[in-house]
Amino acid sequence: MLIGLYMAMSSISSCKTEQKHEAAEKFPVSSPILIDTFIKKEYVCQIRSIQHIELRALEKGYIEQIFVDEGQPVKAGQLLFQIRPAVYKAEAQRAAAEANFAGIEYANTKRLADSNIVSSNELALAKAKLDKANAELSLAHTHLKFTEIRAPFDGIIDRFSVRLGSLVDEGELLTSLSDNSKMWVYFNVPEVEYLDYATRAKSDTGIKVELQMANGEVFDHTGKIETIEAEFNNETGNIAFRATFPNPSKILRHGETGNILMPVQLKRAMVIPQKATFDILDKKYVFVVDNNHRVTSKEITIGVEMPHLYTVTSGLQVTDKILIDGLRKVKNNDKISVDFIEPRKVIDALGQLHAE
Repeated sequence: MLIGLYMAMSSISSCKTEQKHEAAEKFPVSSPILIDTFIKKEYVCQIRSIQHIELRALEKGYIEQIFVDEGQPVKAGQLLFQIRPAVYKAEAQRAAAEANFAGIEYANTKRLADSNIVSSNELALAKAKLDKANAELSLAHTHLKFTEIRAPFDGIIDRFSVRLGSLVDEGELLTSLSDNSKMWVYFNVPEVEYLDYATRAKSDTGIKVELQMANGEVFDHTGKIETIEAEFNNETGNIAFRATFPNPSKILRHGETGNILMPVQLKRAMVIPQKATFDILDKKYVFVVDNNHRVTSKEITIGVEMPHLYTVTSGLQVTDKILIDGLRKVKNNDKISVDFIEPRKVIDALGQLHAE
């Protein structure tokens, strides 16, 4: 019985010690901070080559030779495909022969005309025949030239749509060619953000943006917003922007996706740590500590979410003191001991703000 009484007294003593420890615990509190900063807003984007064209057959025939491979860089004027030219060579030879004959005939007629043996009308007719023969020769050479498919600019060859020996019709797709020296990156911006950008663009020489690639890494070179489409999409309320990125290492390819990171200024934004908030249903709350050190929950409205930080658009004053740690240990109307921490120190410890 004595042992039981001793254990009970020990338990009571232990509880009192724990209660004193809890009562003596100081909770860190701070205040919101007003600061000029900027964030990087993300926009899903599509990456396109500055030039991307389809190469198609200009004449009907069999693919006689392919001089390049898929994915190979090529130079402007380089021969890519050869369509069997036998028929067109024969036509060019026939046209050359006819042009030669017409030339001889014209020369003879001119000598006779100079001696007043034939009339000027006959000379004019001979000249017309020569001109017609030369035109047909030029046309034959053009058709013969069409059997050679050459690169119109420096670029990278895409996948082939035909193979060696394929019979192709006029206009049939052979492959595509991409100039990846620069890339056009398209992304859609909501109307409100477009208006903010339009205001800024008047004072800026050009807003630079970053490109986050599909693997999460940021592309080595920055881009510049160069153009905006003429009208909004009525269904989405967005307007398309286009940024241009240099691509000297040719890492970016036509058809890739990623995210544009565009800096957005925040003037006198009220900032608090994310860890100072808690959720009830779909609303955000903080614990505000009054002058008597009593805790009261208060609903707030979040503006922008940043890593470890929120901007607050309503619900708080800059003079309010909020609990920044130990939120699960308190409830409404609890009286606590506090340790005030300067707001700047709290934010600096998180290391996420970009000062203007």
